Amino acid sequence: MSIGLHNSAFKNPVIRWVDSRLPIFSMMQNEYGTFPTPKNFNYFWNFGALAMINLMIMIATGIFLAMHYTPHVSMAFDSVERIMRDVNYGWLFRYVHANGASMFFIVVYIHIWRGMWYGSYKAPRELLWIIGVVIFLLMMATAFMGYVLPWGQMSFWGATVITNLFSAFPIVGDHIVTLLWGGFSVDNPTLNRFFSLHFLLPFVIFGVVFLHVAALHITGSNNPLGIDVKSPADTLPFHPYYTAKDSVGMVVYFIVFACLVFFAPNYLGDPANYIPANPMVTPTHIVPEWYFLPYYAILRAVPDKLGGVVLMFGSILVWFILPWLDTSPVRSMRFRPIAKWFLLLWGISFGVLMYCGGKPPEGIYVVLSRVATLYYFAWFLVILPVLGRLERPLPLPESIAKPVLRGGGPLPAGAMAKPMEKA
Repeated sequence: MSIGLHNSAFKNPVIRWVDSRLPIFSMMQNEYGTFPTPKNFNYFWNFGALAMINLMIMIATGIFLAMHYTPHVSMAFDSVERIMRDVNYGWLFRYVHANGASMFFIVVYIHIWRGMWYGSYKAPRELLWIIGVVIFLLMMATAFMGYVLPWGQMSFWGATVITNLFSAFPIVGDHIVTLLWGGFSVDNPTLNRFFSLHFLLPFVIFGVVFLHVAALHITGSNNPLGIDVKSPADTLPFHPYYTAKDSVGMVVYFIVFACLVFFAPNYLGDPANYIPANPMVTPTHIVPEWYFLPYYAILRAVPDKLGGVVLMFGSILVWFILPWLDTSPVRSMRFRPIAKWFLLLWGISFGVLMYCGGKPPEGIYVVLSRVATLYYFAWFLVILPVLGRLERPLPLPESIAKPVLRGGGPLPAGAMAKPMEKA
């Protein structure tokens, strides 16, 4: 072999020729073939792969739709209708893209919940978690701008309400709103800016996902027990074990996705968005898409505009410091008998906020929103730090391999390691 060429182990002559000069196949083999992963993964670990597949679907369908969409206030709504009616399979691409956003958030919300339940944000994975929160924020920005593009009633008024929130910030607020609008109201420059950014940001997300995966492969994956890998007996190669397991998850995911697209394509949308945008007619009840409803409820739970905006943004920003708010040395809620119930209550409060965000801001819905908002922040800022110091966790297993080989679950008390083993 010539000096400077990579020593490729592949037998196929074409693959070996390419790999010896650009070792992309060796990299894929190392990172997704022989890469050692904990042997006790459950199906919650499928959702990271599903999120990546969902991102690729959104990029592919988005490129197709951009070929036929016209980002102009007088033509945007009609161009979407033309895609639905006149472009070959345009209806399919549009429904896949629109419902793909909802599927993306469902998958990512479950992925985040899994990370919180099993303590995947704790050392040494703090940066992995932070990059994940950045991806989520980019997703929210991309989804919001995409919702504006059909230029229906809810698109227009949703853009007006949400962009106006920035005016609550002293001194710089009005300048930020003008910058977002490109003028003095939501109009054609706004639509052009949102279309450009909506097209660009998915590629930014793809780049940040690459960093997310790179950080994961440096620190290694967490696992349901939340203990570190101690020997090769604790791991399995990613392929074929987890490629097969991920494939099962993908089949279920595509079945659910197909049912949504073909049988209920408008179920998660707002009927008002099938009415062309009219700045002279305000909808009775302005609501964002369902995946924004918890934060919208937090915004409306506070009587003061600036306070509501600060809490709304703070409800996401607090995730950045979660690794340092949790003071427990144990990762998995499986071994935290008290904290797991408080975390389940946090999940319920999140669901209550989502429900209240879709209701009018009056009566019992305001009260429920305020109670749920209070608990939402109390979990992060009070309960989690205090419980970490006061709670006595259950004893941890000695290794991943023993519970797996014994049929799952923690080992009997006599076979446990030290109760407060570092996680």
